[in-house]
Amino acid sequence: MTHLAAPAARPARTALRRRLHRTFVVLATVVSLSGLALFVGSATSAGAAEAPVGLGTATSFAVLAGAGVTNTGPTVINGDLGTCPTPAVTNFPPGLVSGTIHANDSVACGAQDDLTIAYNSAAGRAPSVTFAGPTELGGTTLTPGVYTTPESFAITGTLTLDSAGDPNAVFIFQAGSTLITATDSHVLLINPGQSCNVFWQVASSATLGVDSTFVGTIMALTSIQAETNAVVDGRLLARNASTTLDSNTVTATACATTPPPTTTTTAGGGATTTTTAAGAGATTTTAAPGGATTTTAAPGGATTTTTAAAGGSTPTTVAALTAASLPQVDNGTTTTTPTPTPTTGLGTTSNNQTTTTRPATTTTAVPRLPVTGAPLAAAVLVAVLLLCFGAAATSSAKR
Repeated sequence: MTHLAAPAARPARTALRRRLHRTFVVLATVVSLSGLALFVGSATSAGAAEAPVGLGTATSFAVLAGAGVTNTGPTVINGDLGTCPTPAVTNFPPGLVSGTIHANDSVACGAQDDLTIAYNSAAGRAPSVTFAGPTELGGTTLTPGVYTTPESFAITGTLTLDSAGDPNAVFIFQAGSTLITATDSHVLLINPGQSCNVFWQVASSATLGVDSTFVGTIMALTSIQAETNAVVDGRLLARNASTTLDSNTVTATACATTPPPTTTTTAGGGATTTTTAAGAGATTTTAAPGGATTTTAAPGGATTTTTAAAGGSTPTTVAALTAASLPQVDNGTTTTTPTPTPTTGLGTTSNNQTTTTRPATTTTAVPRLPVTGAPLAAAVLVAVLLLCFGAAATSSAKR
């Protein structure tokens, strides 16, 4: 018997396979692009932290004004004090300035120019949170970001700024009108945060209440008044009008530099070198096979440890040692130390040490771009689809 329908079935199967192939290609392309978009989005959000406002030459000034600085009582200024173009500086002493007083000189006028640039930079930042009207910040806890109101900011009670574990976290406040803090109000910066990264851009005047404590750099378009016993960890920078002080303490604190990663190197023969950046207790350790150890702790927590030939003594010199300076890196060394000979003070201790080291390794901490779960899942899905597509293509070729 002759079957005439069979030849027509093959073109139908071929057309079906082609449609399936096209479907796989479209799906793989869409998922690939989606995964890429998610990955780029996550990388962008991870690196989108707000940059600090650059103050230029105004950085060294704790107090700066456009129309003079007036003081009452034993004010203490930790930093420079300046005014431009009005040269008037009143009642210093009894006020004290740890830096230099610049009255309408090139330094003060240059700082005013840089203050204008910084003010405009802060005013131009895109807001993270926008308040509709006059805003009371007291009693709230805020995370890093840009906060803006078209009217005034007030602080009654305590405003807490939580840096969320980032020492370089930036807070920017944009006030369309005034900034007024109440008597005995407080701005508290925690976890850990730096006052040099808190900025207040005020389109009118700023007033700090009696016995208040304040954190951050105020950049006011007109005037600034610090009432009796107000304490400022930051700067009072007025562009066009005066700055008025009354028995205050104003400290222009510089930002601490974030330390680079720790590097640990174990060379052949067991020699180990560990370096931790300054600021977190700088540590350098050098070990030769099996000997005595010399440790020197310099001011600021820097520590140097050297292990010499076997059987040597272990002199230890400590200038200043803090918890932050203690090495926290596991370099694979196991040390057993017998009870040392008693000594007096920071003298020399004789002992013997047995040191065992494992094979040579080198570890360097390198910052990595965070990968979130969504891009990773998309990448896996793309791989599965491509495998299916490849299998289908192979099957088609065989037929």
